[in-house]
Amino acid sequence: MSSLLQLNKMREYFLSGATRPIAFRKQQLKQLRQSILQYEGALNEALYKDLKKSKEEVWFSETGLVLSEINYFLKQIDDLAAPRRVSTNLINMPGKSYVMYEPLGVVLIIAPWNYPFQLLFLPLVGAIAAGNCIVLKPSEITTATEAVMQQIIAETFEPYYVSYVTGEGAAVIPEMMQQFKFDHVFYTGGTAVGKIIYRLAAEQLTPVTLELGGKSPCVVTPNADLKLAARRIALAKFSNAGQMCITPDYLLPHQSVKDTLVALLKETINKFYGEQPVESYDYGRIVSKKQFSRLMQYLHQGKVLAGGTHNEELLYIAPTLLEVTDTSLPIMQEEIFGPILPILTYNDDNEALQIIRQNPDPLAFYVFTNNKVEADDWLQQVPSGGACVNTVARHYLNKSLPFGGRGNSGIGRYHGAYSFETFSHQKAVLKAATWPDPTFAYPPYQGKIAIFKKLIR
Repeated sequence: MSSLLQLNKMREYFLSGATRPIAFRKQQLKQLRQSILQYEGALNEALYKDLKKSKEEVWFSETGLVLSEINYFLKQIDDLAAPRRVSTNLINMPGKSYVMYEPLGVVLIIAPWNYPFQLLFLPLVGAIAAGNCIVLKPSEITTATEAVMQQIIAETFEPYYVSYVTGEGAAVIPEMMQQFKFDHVFYTGGTAVGKIIYRLAAEQLTPVTLELGGKSPCVVTPNADLKLAARRIALAKFSNAGQMCITPDYLLPHQSVKDTLVALLKETINKFYGEQPVESYDYGRIVSKKQFSRLMQYLHQGKVLAGGTHNEELLYIAPTLLEVTDTSLPIMQEEIFGPILPILTYNDDNEALQIIRQNPDPLAFYVFTNNKVEADDWLQQVPSGGACVNTVARHYLNKSLPFGGRGNSGIGRYHGAYSFETFSHQKAVLKAATWPDPTFAYPPYQGKIAIFKKLIR
């Protein structure tokens, strides 16, 4: 664990100005890229051990995304870090106005277990690019990946620049946040813990980014391409055995297309994972017995339309379609975070909206329709952190889009330039001219209201 002494050394190192030069930041990113490539095989093995991810899925959803983010910043950091000129208003003429990007200081990044590498290292890349010192707290649940990540950090960075903290988060994180004032806390995980982080940060007026979750709905209208919908829904829902914060948490097809969609989903699951998904190269496992037991409770809260088979010893739950009619059940009130897809139907848009509004501000919202007007109307009707039309979760892969929640699903945003903004302070700077220096700008002000009204309008 990072002791107070080590945290204070990190503060001293930041205040020395060593992390500010762009050349330094680029060098750290290059070193990190090299280390990730060096440990690519070890990461593949660790993520297979922890979650049974194939090396292809690891690249697509973990290491590849982080390396892409590093490459982005190496190309864009000069422009991102440069002062940005803005217009100067009349009362400040002649003068120059610009926004200056300052590193925040010592920041804390806390990651979950479902994408243990990507969700720790992706914000790390942004924090390095912005010129900060960083404390990393990975999940203690994915032990194999945690060990490889610790090795990468130890061999790549000095501990007073990037520190890696192990141990049970419930004990380690509060202690750190109570004894040391971080300049920003970036947390990805569940809402309950997010509230605790928020309270701890509030005591020291520390800004936070909270990447939480929620019940992301997926609406399928009568105007949808159902074969396309089935493929894209199944891909996102059952990737990583459903342990993804932006996977569809429940499916809302129109009553007229429900039976066809269910049949196509069954067919698609079989194509993706075979008749025995437990034997599939591409199908993952539940992370722990605790999570397995939690998920098993949901299987009894609806009618199993497909899947439902399970094996506790293997931490295996098959891709499962579950017909649900009661929205008050826990499966419709809690984030599932597993390979179980509840399916409800709606007869008109208002009925669907009433269901969605029972769990407002989801992290993501998905709608399948080939009608542009209908798509735009759904996007307007459902507030969410992000949204996709005719696909699922793919917005996360676009660095040009901000990723984050709203309300119950989180605070703040990151990815690409948005990560740079999150880990930077945008300082407003006005460079005023020394001449002219008109006397009307100074007291006494009586009789000058007409001039002020012309200057400030």
